[in-house]
Amino acid sequence: MKRFFRIFILLAILAIFGYTLFYLYQKSQKAPAVYGSDKPTYQTIVNKSVATGSIIPREEVEIKPQVSGIITEVYVIAGDKVKAGQQIARIQIIPDMVSLNNAQNRVEMAKLSYDNAKIDFDRNKGLYENNVISKAEYQQFQLSFKNAQQELEAAKDNLTIVKEGASKKMGSASLTMVKATVPGMVLDVPIKVGNQVIESNNFNEGTTIASIADMTDLIFEGKIDESEVGKIHENMDILLTVGAIENKQFEAVLEYISPKGVEENGAIQFVIKARVKLDSADFIRAGYSANADIVLSKRDSVLSIKEGLVQFDNGKPFIEVVVGDQQFEKRDVKLGLSDGINVEILEGVDLETEIKVWNKAQ
Repeated sequence: MKRFFRIFILLAILAIFGYTLFYLYQKSQKAPAVYGSDKPTYQTIVNKSVATGSIIPREEVEIKPQVSGIITEVYVIAGDKVKAGQQIARIQIIPDMVSLNNAQNRVEMAKLSYDNAKIDFDRNKGLYENNVISKAEYQQFQLSFKNAQQELEAAKDNLTIVKEGASKKMGSASLTMVKATVPGMVLDVPIKVGNQVIESNNFNEGTTIASIADMTDLIFEGKIDESEVGKIHENMDILLTVGAIENKQFEAVLEYISPKGVEENGAIQFVIKARVKLDSADFIRAGYSANADIVLSKRDSVLSIKEGLVQFDNGKPFIEVVVGDQQFEKRDVKLGLSDGINVEILEGVDLETEIKVWNKAQ
């Protein structure tokens, strides 16, 4: 009985060992490759170059004050539309002590000259009326008096301007009132009431009160690689895709290509600018990032195949066409325009040709 069990166990072990070898052998055998096929279709092939950049106003004007002081009132906020000459802010002048002292001294000197000229004029006026002096002598005293009077008024006006930024003669042309110099939309107001501002002069560009731009005249400004810049030219059509606006493209016309490249991250980039075509209902905010598709060439409704189906032998393109069940034949083809995904076929296939797909059928 014990012998029977030993023989049974031995046979079982041999059976398991044999099955294991058979299983491993089956696993080591590669399944036969099965290839699918694809047919040509009519496609529109577009060869384009892509540039990245942003949409900005063609002209953005920064409004600067003509005097230094403290902002007391701000009349606009970002997004407001303004006209040329419209009031933007008011400034309270903090006069420079040296300028104020000089202006006051000028008034005092002018007052002394005026008083002295008036005494001489009044005295000689009586002499002239009594025929003691000639008219020519009288006119000299009269002219001196008028000059002194004019200098006194000018000195007083200068003192008022130093103190308040305006004079009676200037009327509404007060230097303390900051006005828009161009019509458009206010893009930014970087100051607040209470901020100190500096006037624009030869030594300082001044504090920006507001930025104004015409938001109906926008341009795309971007950069393109040196490998693509030789393929483009002015007046080419461009399609803009704005990241913040989905499912819509904007047309533009290339206006400018920089004659000088700039190195960025080891590559030479050239600045390009394009005029954006806007409908009356379109509104694009300044600074939106955008991608520009520059159409280099285009073929409408041409016979094409997927570029991955094409193989090359010594630089000559060919495909493998289906001639039977998993049987293929090499055929030379002539290629046309490619967009990186589909390629135009000029010779070698027709609409009914079945072409081998190199990916194994699932």
